[in-house]
Formats: sequence, structure tokens, C-alpha cells
Amino acid sequence: MTKVYITRHGQTKWNVEGRMQGQKDSRLTTLGQNQAKWLGDSLKDIPIDIIISSSSGRTISTAELIRGDRNIEIIPNDNLREMYIGEWEGMLHTEVEELYPEQRFNFWHNPHLYEPMSGESFADVLVRASNEIEDIITTYKNKNILIVTHAITLKSLIAYFEKKEIKDLWTGAFMKSTCLNILEIDGDNRNFILQGDTSHYPTDDAI
Repeated sequence: MTKVYITRHGQTKWNVEGRMQGQKDSRLTTLGQNQAKWLGDSLKDIPIDIIISSSSGRTISTAELIRGDRNIEIIPNDNLREMYIGEWEGMLHTEVEELYPEQRFNFWHNPHLYEPMSGESFADVLVRASNEIEDIITTYKNKNILIVTHAITLKSLIAYFEKKEIKDLWTGAFMKSTCLNILEIDGDNRNFILQGDTSHYPTDDAI
């Protein structure tokens, strides 16, 4: 059996400021660093064979903190980066709301109707992420794999395995910082046995 542990990066400065990140980067906050350490502690008895991380700084930092002092290789991967959202990257959510109200509404509520002026569509991300995860599963068959990625990329992977339409991409568990998702692959059977879990947080409000 192949087990894929998938998480999102820890809280960043731009998360706190209410900025849209996309493929631009922002450093982890102290809380974000702690969230990664908490997840690492909860996985310390799991024999992780390989860590594959989005090549963004915030995900690499998260992966390193989850790994801790264990001797596990971390492989950066461009195809696991967040959705490229063009000129929105670095803008405050309130600025996007004011300047692009219709497309911002579609982005969060009707992803199948979102039409980027620059950047990727949700369908683009789903294709990019699903192609990459298939390669990873083939390469590391029967291994325990940890993937560190981003909210939209993670939701796209869930949509892919659950055969959701793009319009339903945002349904299901919310992907909080360093939440844990576990995918089990046994032959043709591919099932999530855990989604959006934050039981490694010391308190419910540690977000």
C-alpha cells in the first residue's frame, strides 16, 4: 500500500495581513513555524520515506520543520506550487474585492466561472497537480510520502481523487494551516481516510 500524507504550509505573514499569495512568497510567522512543528511531532512515529514539497519558500520551510532532525530527503517540486493568480498576488483581499468584485466572487464561490485576466484557472491547477501526483505515486509505490503544498493545490488534489467537478472544488473540509490529509492507495482503490485534520494543534484556536 502507498500512503500519501498531504498538508498545507504553516501560517505566513501575508495570511495575517490578508494578502493573496499565489506563487509569490511570504515568510512563516512564529505561529506558522509552531504549526509545522506540531504536525511533525504528531508524525514522528510514522516512517516517512520521502518529503516532496512545493518549491515555494513557505512550503520548504514548513517541510523542514515537520522533518525536524530526521534524515528524510526533501525534494522541491514546481508543479506543487500554489495557483498563479497574476496581478492579484500580494494584493489585499479587500483591494481585490474593490477592483474585481465579480471575479473575486467567482474565485471563492463559483470556481468553474472564474476567468483569470492573468494567471491560471482552477482547471489549469487541477491538471498540473493531478499529473504530478500520478508521477509521484508511480515513482514511490508502496512508500509513505509526505507532500507539503498549498490550499488550492491541495483542494485540487482532493477534487481529482474524489472525481469532483470544478464547481465543487471548495466543498468539503477547510484546509487550515498544516492540516493533515491522508490518502491510501491499494491497487485501484484510492481513498482519503482523513481530511483537514488539525488534532495536532494544542488548542482549537491555534490557527
